[in-house]
Amino acid sequence: MSRWRIDIRRNQASVLWSEKEVNAKNWPIVKVTLPADLKGVKPGEVPAHLLRDIQPEGKLHWRAADAYHAMRAKALADNIKPFKPTSAGDTYRSLAQQTTVFLQRYQKQPIEGASTRTWEGVKWYKKSPTLASLAAPGTSMHNLGIAVDIWSASGPRFEWMLANALDFGFSWEVVPEEPWHLRYTAGDNVPPAVQAWLDSKKAV
Repeated sequence: MSRWRIDIRRNQASVLWSEKEVNAKNWPIVKVTLPADLKGVKPGEVPAHLLRDIQPEGKLHWRAADAYHAMRAKALADNIKPFKPTSAGDTYRSLAQQTTVFLQRYQKQPIEGASTRTWEGVKWYKKSPTLASLAAPGTSMHNLGIAVDIWSASGPRFEWMLANALDFGFSWEVVPEEPWHLRYTAGDNVPPAVQAWLDSKKAV
């Protein structure tokens, strides 16, 4: 099976917690500053030289990749294991990948009460409430390589993310619906925690 397969269903019972718990959180949301080399890049068509492999799978823009690896190193050191993307397809997504999954989850035929997305001027309806929501192709931060969905973002792992993500230049975007979805917001202003990790790698 392709390493780019993206699960179209999520076991929300294992990922989310009670609405009361979620709403009690102080969700940090920071406006995105893009790295300079992404200016003018079409979402979903990020040049290969701007992408970097991340552990254990997937790709991100190189600035986001550095920040992710620094954050992951801290998480593992704090015994938050594993700390990884939900899948390779939940890191950078090409426009074709985003379109494929979008068409799996949404349809043009109206569904009463369904959540919707607008894509190319047309309203699309989510096929089932059990499916995770997805941005329209070309509008997702995944299409720029600056978003990563963290596996099993609940319990101690989520609490750790809440306490540490900002230090590494990450913040949330869609809350409380997507606690797993982090986007890199720091642009070319490397956060001190990330710079410290980079310096430690040079010293080895």
